[in-house]
Amino acid sequence: MDLKSGYPFWAVKNGLLATFPQLTHDHQCEVAVIGGGITGALIANELSQHGHHVVVVERRDIGWGSTAASTALLQYEIDTHMTELAERYGEANAVLAYRACAESIFELEALALELEDVEFERQQSLYYASSGEDVASLKEELLLRQKHGFKASWLERATLLERYGFDAPGAILTELAARMDPYRMAYQLFGKITTRGSKVYDRTKVERMTRHGEYIALTLTNGATLNCQQVVVAAGYESQAWLPEPVAKNRSSYAFITDPLTPDMLGELKHTLVWESARPYLYLRTTQEGRLLVGGDDDEQDIPKRRDERVLEKAQGLADKIKMLWPSLTINPTFSWAGTFAETCDGLPYFGPHDSHGPNVHFAMAYGGNGISYSMIGAKLLRALIEGKPHPLAELFSFKRHI
Repeated sequence: MDLKSGYPFWAVKNGLLATFPQLTHDHQCEVAVIGGGITGALIANELSQHGHHVVVVERRDIGWGSTAASTALLQYEIDTHMTELAERYGEANAVLAYRACAESIFELEALALELEDVEFERQQSLYYASSGEDVASLKEELLLRQKHGFKASWLERATLLERYGFDAPGAILTELAARMDPYRMAYQLFGKITTRGSKVYDRTKVERMTRHGEYIALTLTNGATLNCQQVVVAAGYESQAWLPEPVAKNRSSYAFITDPLTPDMLGELKHTLVWESARPYLYLRTTQEGRLLVGGDDDEQDIPKRRDERVLEKAQGLADKIKMLWPSLTINPTFSWAGTFAETCDGLPYFGPHDSHGPNVHFAMAYGGNGISYSMIGAKLLRALIEGKPHPLAELFSFKRHI
């Protein structure tokens, strides 16, 4: 499956940061992680850090799938409003999910401090009403967040125009958000786990998975076998191929990045993630060197060739939207790309075993707009399951809720 099109900025900027061997011989381990992106990296790091012997296998080069195409807006705000989750699963569960996402940003920050430069930087998040019709629902959302201690405030139209330089009916301003380079973090984490004795193999594809007594055998396309006690399928949007039926819908999202802009031109955007209430939504953030990274205009295209053909047109459409909001900005799509992403019906991820594979095969499906935050949560959740310990989100983020 081709997960990206065009020229994703992280891969262009960083290149191939390290090489890992291909697994060509029979091997065994405690936990096998299928997938070498940021989700697999966070999970493998969490497990190896706590004494588990992990082997990671990735069919491409490390980080070369969806991670290279990620725009890495780190938020506690889930694509589905807290008010909507409360109606579906109860207020306590909705708050639990949002709080876990908030805690994940602090955890990612602490992890970033342990690594070499991964461009982690705290930001604010500005969630604006795309039209006047959305104001009431956003204000209702704000009240529920404030009720449960989330630091957020409402900005009126005049304040938005004065501070952020664009016109919108109103917005929720959240203090807790961040940005980072997910591609670089994935490489740094995989390098870290190898120093603990765990192994990372790329260009290594799993063909089938079979159970043999207490062990699970992963047969590779080259004929070698990896025997393990536990499996974590963290293959991003390709993970659904291991399930009898899909639990999410694959879509395509488009993005571009500009040449560096001056701090004066960026103003408050320099330390603010911006996204809107319309669905699909326009979103943007800056990079460490002052580039503007813009994404959105999602569609239901899931055929790579057709997605490839749309990249330049979609990038120009996104640039036109930014120019309408900020006519004074110089918008030049220097690099543009598209990537596959998946949406669940409720905006929540899936972590844990599926009935079709038994209790020792766990899935890490960090699907949605804040997938990296979900992956950080999932790393701890899956470690708890593997160690036979409880986790407060184990049931809510399990396949039990899938209908």
